[in-house]
Amino acid sequence: MDEQTALGLIGDRLAAAGDDCAVVDGQVITTDMLHERTDFPAGTTRYTAGWRAVGASLSDVAAMGATATAAVAVYAAPEFDGTELGAFLDGATAVCDAVGAEYVGGDLDGHDEFTVATTALGETDDPVRRSGAEPGDALCVTGSLGRTAAAIRLFDRGDIEAANELFRFTPRVAAGRALSPYASAMLDSSDGLARSVHQLVGASDCGAALTGPLPIDERVDEVAEDDADRRELGVFFGEDFELVCAIPEAELGPARDVTHCRLHRVGTVTESGVTHDGDPLPDRGYSH
Repeated sequence: MDEQTALGLIGDRLAAAGDDCAVVDGQVITTDMLHERTDFPAGTTRYTAGWRAVGASLSDVAAMGATATAAVAVYAAPEFDGTELGAFLDGATAVCDAVGAEYVGGDLDGHDEFTVATTALGETDDPVRRSGAEPGDALCVTGSLGRTAAAIRLFDRGDIEAANELFRFTPRVAAGRALSPYASAMLDSSDGLARSVHQLVGASDCGAALTGPLPIDERVDEVAEDDADRRELGVFFGEDFELVCAIPEAELGPARDVTHCRLHRVGTVTESGVTHDGDPLPDRGYSH
């Protein structure tokens, strides 16, 4: 069973599943698990690991248009090195501070592979779900795409300092809050732009037509082998943790005025299908 099939099975059985966070009495809650082998390339510092692991869960809170309040993590490793553990805590605390949340602890466990499980909490009285997009809405994305892919290439090349810096991202909590009165549907781009668009329009029972150049990060240009590789890294690689949202056309201007980061229009919500410049856009992206 692949990840998408497993997620469908869970969604069929749990009413609270299906969005980036579950919503319970005005609170949102989400959890994530990251492993050294699949999520932390060789050279990733424990500070970056703490920042990125907790940031991934905070990004889910952002996607609901919620205020981030707190986060916890389970830290599991073959042995407990005080310097590494302290660096992890510093990174986890720093990313929480960056979005106005509090890192409040967690648990320790022994494991043969460095593994982190994180949980983040937030608050909102009006969560933005994936299922509210309608044909005619503008399809938008915050920031730029391919940052994580570029970082992975830098790790592979041995440019460890630059890779760690690029691997840390600031969750779009402020942007999510600003967009929440305007967005009809929203999610984060952890699975990549292409898959995220498919997920959003699938939940909303509609389609999407992406047009023109996409906002691929300039640092992808520095590591991509050619144009096809650039598109692969920017559109399908994933793990960028930007926000993908649908906004009614009349609300797009006001939404841009209050979003404290770049909000790039990438297309329009349609009745059916998912295309980019008229060609089918595959439902492909990051898979655990």
